[in-house]
Amino acid sequence: MQVVSPVEPDLGDRNRLRVVIRRESIADRDAIRSLTARAFSGLPFSDGTEPLVIDALREANALALSLVAVLREQIAGHIAFSEVGPPAQSGWFALGPVSVEPPLQRRGVGSQLIEAGLDAIREQGAKGCVLVGDHRYYHRFGFVVAPAFAPSQYPPQHFQVVRFGDSFPDAPVAFHPAFSAGAIQPNEPTGFAGGS
Repeated sequence: MQVVSPVEPDLGDRNRLRVVIRRESIADRDAIRSLTARAFSGLPFSDGTEPLVIDALREANALALSLVAVLREQIAGHIAFSEVGPPAQSGWFALGPVSVEPPLQRRGVGSQLIEAGLDAIREQGAKGCVLVGDHRYYHRFGFVVAPAFAPSQYPPQHFQVVRFGDSFPDAPVAFHPAFSAGAIQPNEPTGFAGGS
């Protein structure tokens, strides 16, 4: 998979960067870990363990999709997707973490990663995607706040769903146990460091 954003930026957003989106390679893993640490460093909702979540998902063979954004042959951003449970929720995925190099945030890199990732899981037959994050950002991708489906340890006011069909999850979802590697604090929005 390789997706190239338009050659010319949108006229309404001259700051939007052109990046190449591709699947991660083994050689990218150290760069992803370092990038993720920098992107979440100092954010009030982060305990700095997001790189551990990605590593734990990868080690558990639960990283369903891992994409990188490349700018001038350097990794500028990363996004992770993993399946959610319980088994009855087959076909639903969690988005996150997603991160962008701090100097490149608010330049469209995160948006391109999210759009490419959602397109890829939709093409694979996914029913939808869930996340915990700021609705002011994620609504632009079709996410709606859906507190009824939030795992009990996460803030329901930040739990969101985007459906690729007509149905919602059958019951509250469960994130992969690898998310415990991050010891994410309940009642805090999580999952994104990068701006549009």
